[in-house]
Amino acid sequence: MFIQNPLNESELSFPILECIHIIGFAFSLGTIAIVDFRLLDWGMRHQTPSQLYRDTSTWTLAGIIVMIFSGLLLFSSDPDMYYLNVAFDAKMVFLVLAIIFNYTLHRKAVLADQGSRAIACTSLVLWAAVIFGGIFLAFINQGLSLKALP
Repeated sequence: MFIQNPLNESELSFPILECIHIIGFAFSLGTIAIVDFRLLDWGMRHQTPSQLYRDTSTWTLAGIIVMIFSGLLLFSSDPDMYYLNVAFDAKMVFLVLAIIFNYTLHRKAVLADQGSRAIACTSLVLWAAVIFGGIFLAFINQGLSLKALP
């Protein structure tokens, strides 16, 4: 018995879900970037990094939750296309690294109000890598192949 994914039944369900995924990503990355820019002393100087972190942490977590759940639903639409895509694999590695980094070293530096440029730059680079992995999903469709290239 073959079960159809509801996302594949409607023309609009996938694009709408993708928009929700991007909105979740915008909330999470946007709030993290605000804190990182403050660590770099590029604005928001009327608040400390720890105050900004506390003010935005709920939005960050909500964005990450929306991003992950919508991403899982998007993945379910065509799992083979995703897990056989090098860009998707890279995106997942960088996503895990970015989330772990955000809730460990990044959080510790921010709450201590230590203006670490290295922490802020590392955070921004990890999240940018997640974005680029998502963008390149559309351009890299070859998947992983065990055959040698000619």
